[in-house]
Amino acid sequence: MKNSFIIISMLTAIILSGCKKYLDVNQNPNVPSDVSESLLLAPLEAGVSQYIAAGNAATLVNQWMQNCVPNQPIPNTVNYMVTSSTFDDYWNSHYVVVLNNLNILDKQATANGNMMYAGIAKVLTAYTLGTATDLWGDVPFSEAFTGTGNTTPAYDKQEDIYKGIQSLLDEAITQLNSGTGDAPGTDDYYYAGDMSKWVKMAYTLKARYYMHLTKAPGYDAAAQANLALSALANGMSSNNDDCAFAYNGTSTSSNAWYLHFYNTSTLVLSSHYIDSLVKHNDPRLPYLASKAENTGLYTGNVIGTGAGKLQDFSVAGSFYGDIASKVYILNAAEALFLKAEATYITADYAAAQPVFREAVAGNLLKLGIDTNSTAAQTYLSQRGILTANNALQLIIEEKSTANFLSVENYTDWRRTGYPVLKMIPNNTVTSFPRRFLYPLNEITANPQDLQKAKLTDKVWWDN
Repeated sequence: MKNSFIIISMLTAIILSGCKKYLDVNQNPNVPSDVSESLLLAPLEAGVSQYIAAGNAATLVNQWMQNCVPNQPIPNTVNYMVTSSTFDDYWNSHYVVVLNNLNILDKQATANGNMMYAGIAKVLTAYTLGTATDLWGDVPFSEAFTGTGNTTPAYDKQEDIYKGIQSLLDEAITQLNSGTGDAPGTDDYYYAGDMSKWVKMAYTLKARYYMHLTKAPGYDAAAQANLALSALANGMSSNNDDCAFAYNGTSTSSNAWYLHFYNTSTLVLSSHYIDSLVKHNDPRLPYLASKAENTGLYTGNVIGTGAGKLQDFSVAGSFYGDIASKVYILNAAEALFLKAEATYITADYAAAQPVFREAVAGNLLKLGIDTNSTAAQTYLSQRGILTANNALQLIIEEKSTANFLSVENYTDWRRTGYPVLKMIPNNTVTSFPRRFLYPLNEITANPQDLQKAKLTDKVWWDN
């Protein structure tokens, strides 16, 4: 891995200028020790939002999940026309832009005795590292941030990375609860220094990564589900616990998903996504999708058919797609759907029913829909009832809707098979991609035999 250590000035040069008030200081930007934790945190949170939660990797995942499609001639990335170099930017975003700088924040905060900042750094490291390993499998971790003395760090096995993620989150919870050192305030764009919410986020991430291993080799589904339920007892429980980055809606502080759909690509929503919402009379449709400019209809591009007129297709709706919309890092809805799935595994569908219903209703309410309205009640009567035959499918499908645009949906699909996807026409592979390719820059700088992995090869937990 090239550039295994960079100074914070590289991050601040490329992070959103919406963080400008935290960067205009009379300090040497080339010396990390001159930059306080309060000045490091804000641009890092912006970086996690822009480069991980809503970065280019997330747009590709949403194409593969058939939520959106480039309105371009085929073949293109939606039907898996990618090479190793496609993933250079994605890897750089995870390692150089975010993880390296989180490591700086963690070490500096620990050295200065500011343990709450260190705890936040560990939570965001667990989140970003977890995203990276779920996309690539084995990745550098234990040797990844040792500086220029080791520019070819070893790759850790994914199982060991998962254990490391749990350890990071355990340490983070202790530090967040410590009350030791300086406390974040307005420099914390996610939670404004509310440590109780950071703790809830840490516990929810613990549950996420426990549930990822329900089918992993050597792991027991019920045991993992019970671990998740224990973590969720202290995790997110309402929409007020959501972790999100709020944008100002200006040219210098624009929602990253707005830019993906309007400014930097020809991205539009797919017919697979739009038609699913229409089929189920989902009352969230007007919030999740816009009407096509030319027709006033909800219309998606049929994946595999190529390009049409951009104005004939829907793009992301007002809740996620406006210039001032929030980018969600982690949703409380995910915690409830994890709880529903874990309860289904350990008990049965009837025990999971009230949790599932609460999760669906909570997401409707979050998007501004009166849950007592006729539309909401009709939807809940049709989509809010679990049975022995549909429980897992409904839980994951509704979780996918509540987690719209989240990379997590790709992980859920790989481990459960839901939402159901059909192979698209004119594709360039024989089966669905199960992972990202290792990037060309990394193959050149730090060659490893495992980098020969193909798109269709499974990561360790994808049993």
